[in-house]
Amino acid sequence: MSFFWSTVLFCFVLFNEAQAASPTANNGIPFEYSEGFLWVQVEVPQSARPLNFLFDTGAEISVINADTVKALGLSAGKKIHVQGVQATTAGHWPVRLAAKAGNVNLPSKYLSLDLSQLSHSCSRPLDGLLGADFIQGKVVEIDFQSHLLRFREGISPAKSDIDLPLKVSGNCFCVPVHVNNQKQQWVRLDTGCATALQWVTADVGVGTQSAIPAIGLAGLAIPQAKTTVSLGEKQFDQVPTGIHRRAIFAGESGLLGNALLSRFKTVTIDTKSAHLVLSPL
Repeated sequence: MSFFWSTVLFCFVLFNEAQAASPTANNGIPFEYSEGFLWVQVEVPQSARPLNFLFDTGAEISVINADTVKALGLSAGKKIHVQGVQATTAGHWPVRLAAKAGNVNLPSKYLSLDLSQLSHSCSRPLDGLLGADFIQGKVVEIDFQSHLLRFREGISPAKSDIDLPLKVSGNCFCVPVHVNNQKQQWVRLDTGCATALQWVTADVGVGTQSAIPAIGLAGLAIPQAKTTVSLGEKQFDQVPTGIHRRAIFAGESGLLGNALLSRFKTVTIDTKSAHLVLSPL
């Protein structure tokens, strides 16, 4: 897909209550890289078919689709208001669920939201999101060649690796980038973003509007430009970039998505020591 959702482009007020799973270092979760997203099959006792979740580090907390809650016969939890980007929506918290992906136990509490609009844009049903709460306090390696999420005790970067600092923003993580050789800016590390980069700036000319609406941003089409993006010493030219005049999230300059991240063999998110390690192909 050419749009991003970082759906839950939502700033949750309840993420401190979230309970993440505690996988061991040898555990791994298979994923399918399709449509620009990392699809994970989730097993739950209430369903004979696996549920389809996205691994979405741009979402502050893990989410389950309201339709899936009904289909599984789960208790929806207390109704709450959730503040999103330029919008407020209704959700329910908490939805309690015993879920596994591969041999890894997943969070036990989820926010229920209506994801039907997003689901209709995919080639398969979307049942939920594994958000940033799932990786808090962990070292997670995304292997784009083996299509596995691996959990490590730690990581020692090789000389050829790009080692970038991670900065906590809300319940998510930001990394430094240089766009068009400008000064360093911090963007959200967002595996729920299918595109390469969404950039907040007023200093670049733009080309055509995106033909597909950016659903996560109230259905607005996003102006596009080609930019030069540097991650550490690695430079990418002619990167298709969505241009935003206003911040998507306060204090952040955009989103770094899968179209750039997938150009590396592995992407390791070390939330323990606050580093992002990118290993070249």
